[in-house]
Amino acid sequence: MKILIDIGHPGHVHLFRPFAKEMIVRGHAILFTCREKEFEIQLLESAGFDYVSFGRKYKTTLGKLFGLLKFDVLEISNGLKFKPDMFMSHGSPYAAHAAWFLRKPHVSMEDTGNMEQVRLYLPFTKHVLTSTAFHRNLGEKQIRYSGYHELAYLHPNRFTPNPFIYNELKLKSNDEYVLLRFVSWNASHDVNQSGLTLEEKRFLVALLEKKYKVFISSEQPLPDEFLKYRIDISPHKMHDAMAFAKLFIGEGATMASESAMLGVPAIYINTLTAGTINEQMAYGLVYHLEKTTGLIKKVEELIHSHSDDFIRKRFHMLEHKIDVTAFLVWFIENYPASVRTLKKDPEYSQQFK
Repeated sequence: MKILIDIGHPGHVHLFRPFAKEMIVRGHAILFTCREKEFEIQLLESAGFDYVSFGRKYKTTLGKLFGLLKFDVLEISNGLKFKPDMFMSHGSPYAAHAAWFLRKPHVSMEDTGNMEQVRLYLPFTKHVLTSTAFHRNLGEKQIRYSGYHELAYLHPNRFTPNPFIYNELKLKSNDEYVLLRFVSWNASHDVNQSGLTLEEKRFLVALLEKKYKVFISSEQPLPDEFLKYRIDISPHKMHDAMAFAKLFIGEGATMASESAMLGVPAIYINTLTAGTINEQMAYGLVYHLEKTTGLIKKVEELIHSHSDDFIRKRFHMLEHKIDVTAFLVWFIENYPASVRTLKKDPEYSQQFK
């Protein structure tokens, strides 16, 4: 089988990486396409995947409209060359449109529920795989499974953190550190949303560095005053750094959810929420604040908590969730019979724990 996977965000490389590696071992051919947003290409190259880059993404409304046409044409062109049996993505309109044009199925993963994007790809998509925590009903094309995207690559079957990361961070093994994540607010789902102000970021850093080493990961260039906190590691080692952190605080839902998968307490600060975050809050792994009100109290509470508490919460969560990569490999290799199986028995995916 030949599969073309379109990438729209660095997190999508993580999502599909274990799946692609396993499929390649099983004799299938995989090609990735992408735009240059942050460090997608570094992640694809570090994994050794074949890929085609379409260049930089556009940020203005007019640019995005032009980009939709340009990237559609490039996706179709690469589809004609690669001749895939299937297209896959995380909500990519380019993959969906190219698949429809080439008369091939497009299977999408979905967990954000950004309806502006969903409307662009759903009519041209055969099936959409979502977590049972996903809060929207996408109709007959939707297939639910009990897991999170982050469990495709951070499930214990797929990931073991490497303590050598302390050397990379220039720390001793007993040094405690926290990780902050700032987003760019340029995505379409970020319209009318907000997170931390510059003053709030300054206050937060000043509070945390009294006790911890502070590292900052940021989508956009950091102000000069924060440059000394910038985490300077290869992108593919970020999850190792996250796994040993004392605390995560950030504006991005993906990294907050990733921290939860690793048993690291996470504070998510954003006016935008998601079903995944809400469910992880119920497990006691993530704390969602729309504003910084109550942030200091929550930080102080968490830094005095025992890490074993969150390890136990993580295992409790894992008891109810599946190895998403194992499920995805089965689903694609047996497609479309797998669709009929899951429609007949929605609990069938539970065997992939």
